[in-house]
Amino acid sequence: MSASPAQPSDGTARQPPLDTRYLVETPEGIDLVLHPAGLVPRALAFAVDLMVRGLILLLAFLLLGQFGELGMGLASLTFFLVTWWYMVLFEVLNQGRSPGKQLLGLQVLHDDGTPVGWAASLTRNLLRVVDLLPFGYSLGILSCLAHPAFKRLGDLAAGTLVVYRERAQPRPSLPEVAAQPLPFALQADERRALLAFAERQAGLSAGRRRELAGILAGPLQVPEAQAEARLLGIARELMGPS
Repeated sequence: MSASPAQPSDGTARQPPLDTRYLVETPEGIDLVLHPAGLVPRALAFAVDLMVRGLILLLAFLLLGQFGELGMGLASLTFFLVTWWYMVLFEVLNQGRSPGKQLLGLQVLHDDGTPVGWAASLTRNLLRVVDLLPFGYSLGILSCLAHPAFKRLGDLAAGTLVVYRERAQPRPSLPEVAAQPLPFALQADERRALLAFAERQAGLSAGRRRELAGILAGPLQVPEAQAEARLLGIARELMGPS
């Protein structure tokens, strides 16, 4: 899969997105839209993970410290594992989500939108020591702010991307109104626009609904006061039996 910017198959130039969306074109020619996470949510997720790791280490040292030299050896091993493998294990085994990322709704993916693997996760986390230089995550912050997809140096080297995890949104339901026949044939984009109005009408103010419906009152050949109900009835007809 290729990442944005990409050229469509007909040879026409694709316009770059106006916002921070990250477009990935799949081998099937489908555009996958990802939403890169900025510096603030990533920093908050890292802070949560830092606290979780600190708590794990504190409990480990308190517990294992009671067993003398053997306990301290095991505590040192725990320190190594938590420091270097905490992020990697969670990212690979938990769909790119450490506890901090999961709390903030983030996940790590490859640049092509596929789940992050062992090599990429190891690379991005080992290079975290470079992002920390010269102090206080300076290089990582500068790289994140300068890159259009908010990548730190570890992400650039590993070919990874931190994005907001997409959540399935329930499809809005149409109002329970009687279906009404179409007054004339509608194009596909006109049908989509009409259905979008019907699905979003509950979230629009009454004035905005009247304004939008009034635009179509003329073509529908109905008074403006009846245009909204007419549109909802046509939308119900387009949806078919529920």
